[in-house]
Amino acid sequence: MAAATLALLLVTLAALHGAAPVLAVAGDPPFSCGPSSAEASEGLAFCDVTLAPAQRAADLVSRLTAAEKIAQLGDQAPGVPRLGVPGYKWWNEALHGLATSGKGLHFDAAVRAATSFPQVLLTAAAFDDDLWLRIGQAIGREARALFNVGQAEGLTIWSPNVNIFRDPRWGRGQETPGEDPAVASRYAVAFVRGIQGNSSSSLLQTSACCKHATAYDLEDWNGVARYSFVARVTEQDLEDTFNPPFRSCVVEAKASCVMCAYTAINGVPACANSDLLTGTVRGDWGLDGYVASDCDAVAIMRDAQRYAPTPEDAVAVSLKAGTFLLLGQCSCSAAPLLCFFFTLISLFPGLDIDCGSYVQQHAAAAIQQGKLTEQDIDKALTNLYAVRMRLGHFDGDPRKNMYGVLGAADICTPEHRNLALEAAQDGIVLLKNDGGILPLDRSTVTSAAVIGPNANDGMALIANYFGPPCESTTPLKGLQSYVNDVRFLAGCNSAACDVAATDQAVALAGSEDYVFLFMGLSQKQESEGKDRTSLLLPGMQQSLITAVADASKRPVILVLLSGGPVDITFAQSNPKIGAILWAGYPGQAGGLAIAKVLFGDHNPSGRLPVTWYPEEFTKVPMTDMRMRADPTSGYPGRSYRFYQGNTVYKFGYGLSYSTFSRRLVHGTSVPALSSTLLTGLRETMTPQDGDRSYHVDAIGTEGCEQLKFPAMVEVQNHGPMDGKHSVLMFLRWPNTKQGRPASQLIGFRSQHLKAGETAKLRFDISPCKHFSRVRADGRKVIDIGSHFLMVDNHEMEIRFEP
Repeated sequence: MAAATLALLLVTLAALHGAAPVLAVAGDPPFSCGPSSAEASEGLAFCDVTLAPAQRAADLVSRLTAAEKIAQLGDQAPGVPRLGVPGYKWWNEALHGLATSGKGLHFDAAVRAATSFPQVLLTAAAFDDDLWLRIGQAIGREARALFNVGQAEGLTIWSPNVNIFRDPRWGRGQETPGEDPAVASRYAVAFVRGIQGNSSSSLLQTSACCKHATAYDLEDWNGVARYSFVARVTEQDLEDTFNPPFRSCVVEAKASCVMCAYTAINGVPACANSDLLTGTVRGDWGLDGYVASDCDAVAIMRDAQRYAPTPEDAVAVSLKAGTFLLLGQCSCSAAPLLCFFFTLISLFPGLDIDCGSYVQQHAAAAIQQGKLTEQDIDKALTNLYAVRMRLGHFDGDPRKNMYGVLGAADICTPEHRNLALEAAQDGIVLLKNDGGILPLDRSTVTSAAVIGPNANDGMALIANYFGPPCESTTPLKGLQSYVNDVRFLAGCNSAACDVAATDQAVALAGSEDYVFLFMGLSQKQESEGKDRTSLLLPGMQQSLITAVADASKRPVILVLLSGGPVDITFAQSNPKIGAILWAGYPGQAGGLAIAKVLFGDHNPSGRLPVTWYPEEFTKVPMTDMRMRADPTSGYPGRSYRFYQGNTVYKFGYGLSYSTFSRRLVHGTSVPALSSTLLTGLRETMTPQDGDRSYHVDAIGTEGCEQLKFPAMVEVQNHGPMDGKHSVLMFLRWPNTKQGRPASQLIGFRSQHLKAGETAKLRFDISPCKHFSRVRADGRKVIDIGSHFLMVDNHEMEIRFEP
């Protein structure tokens, strides 16, 4: 294991320093039901491609012994040689490119690298569904190609992370599409559809797993660890903030997996929560696939959360998603109807597979103690094998199916490399540009000082959950392709900046024509298992930046590489800092993307997908899960939808080198929301304030369809440069009583416009989806009366009346 890890590190470092991927001899992918999978599987029903996947899966499960079944319940599932079934590794990661963080992907043979796209939060800043779809497609193709050459022992990808980035200190916020449920939902749909492949075929390119359901956004903060944290979450917040991205994953994108989180939601661990897994994910949303646990989540139910008293109880309660403990609290002879009800629930399994070996170790004892049955395991395995059937693992040689042509040549292709560059360029956010200092004219930049710990660190490009990238262009290397005379100084010992070379940095800044500072964070400050306690730049970064800016001949240019937001109020107001860019963790082409933006070869169009809060926000406990503000206690709320406090930068903020105007076009065709459709619907009234509304459920699917209408936005590029522009449309209610958001993003469109060009963009409005709000009890209603569509300062009133 140590030798393999060392080999991978050497490959990654070689890629980060520009070494080309090495090609070796390709291997064979694992499969069953073919000539090379032994005669054992010949003629068996699970090899019959004319049967439905679930039917084939059930046949295979019926042929396994109890011991063989139990062995399949962990992420590393051994083969069953007597049936010609190869071993399988379920845990594979591809958050922003194929990664080695899981167990099944290897870069040690024909393929030594894969395309590293920007970390998700930066990609989300592009507000572009098509871009997200194409990234998903590229990652899916590379995963299938790696499988075809025998370097992947699984095609189940445990990505994307669609949790809501609710607190700016969260170490894993960088992995998410941001703080807005509408953005996270649309990202989920685009990415999942892309990575799983052609929706017109029953064959999956890969299987996507949306994680981590639900209300998960704490790692380790002030001694509170994610393994033991109990999240107190209201029905209102679950329904309108935390759950929508997962719903979209399952309902719209048809994701074939949902991963449950470590979080104990209102006292019940997510991976043992029957309301979540059985009632919502499988019942309401109709998951066609399997449920996986986060790694060691089952063990944690006993060891950290103390929810289950024994290992056997933990295994039983997770596979039954809560029914075990509930049954254990009642007598079936005393309450036969209650036991019958819970038996019906247990027909639908909860957890299907454990990331780890805990279930494999303790399931047999759970059966012996009567806490689990073999039938419970059968249900889980049928779900698991049905997904593998849909991946083509039991259809013979996978190189003969529609994805079989993919191989080593389909990884790190020019198309994928260009896409990584496009994603980084489109996500970069211009935060400040005093006096139009940017873009720079390369012919006038005679020399440059490049200062900062993130200027020449390849690891700062690829964030977490990474594999060896095809290539690596650091910001320093990117600038060197534009400026001949470049001098570099790290300035800090690392992003932590415990030690700063301030005197040397000041001397260098005063001697060069232009000064570029590459500062920010790293995985040592924010990552899985690590939350921040401050929103300020780490260590001596702020004092270094200020000293360098004071010494520079002209205003400096500050580029921030980070996941979460930082409080840079000092830089906003400093006239010696002329421009600020946020570049996230920009992937393998990040340095070139930054240089192209700085020198005007790309017009920046990114918008912040999260609110940037001031340092004072750190007074709010991360453990307080409330989204809505509580003025009586001074609680400010969270995200642009509910936050009542000062900001450094607002959600959706981003500058361009061009001036764009946007306006709602009057004359938008709105259906008559009148008595014809609403006749017979019973109004509800909020007792506190007498507000009248209709239940969305009562309007029904057909009624909601009839209410849809288009809204048009005219956008114009006034120049001077061509560029891409994202238009964001919000809804505003007449007031914020009863937990109504201050505003809610309901749509966005991205459009490239030439200088002087005007375009009309269509937004499809669904009142049931976009005008509805969630009450305290979790029910969705549409208020009777006025609703306001907003684009910038332009508003259009839409009335919903009987």
